Amino acid sequence: MTAKPALQLRDFIRNIPDFPKPGINFKDISPLLANGDAFSECTSELSVHMPNNIDAIVGIESRGFLFGAALAQLTGIGFIPIRKPGKLPAETHAIEYELEYGTDILEIHRDALSQGHRVVIVDDLLATGGTAAATIKLIEQLGAEVAACLFVIELDFLAGKEKLGDTPTVSLLHYAD
Repeated sequence: MTAKPALQLRDFIRNIPDFPKPGINFKDISPLLANGDAFSECTSELSVHMPNNIDAIVGIESRGFLFGAALAQLTGIGFIPIRKPGKLPAETHAIEYELEYGTDILEIHRDALSQGHRVVIVDDLLATGGTAAATIKLIEQLGAEVAACLFVIELDFLAGKEKLGDTPTVSLLHYAD
């Protein structure tokens, strides 16, 4: 039996120029998700960077759900969604945060985490870092600890990692522009 050649995840990221607006070079993960081997490889690579003694994997709406849930399945660790306002049915805790042009809000079920829980945040992309930084604050406000942040892609030129403070952060793919 011959071994499969190693997949290069970068080969499954499609660049879409001028989306969603002129000047943006969108990194489309659709081809990665559509290829079972690539998606599996991506999830396996993320799992290598999981710290020990994690109580939950937290996924940021919406693409963080895809990778976070797959990682939770692979590792046998529970999954907790971070959602936009009005999407969670039980009592929530919310945080408002600054965006490039305006503000946004993220919510988590109030009973999803508590003092002493250790979690990993998972998302598809680290850009300016605002959403991830707000997610860290939201989790800490519930008394839990963020042990690490895992991303499939990081846009290094936007320096989003700087907004995450001392939180250990791993990105599988880096783009300089």
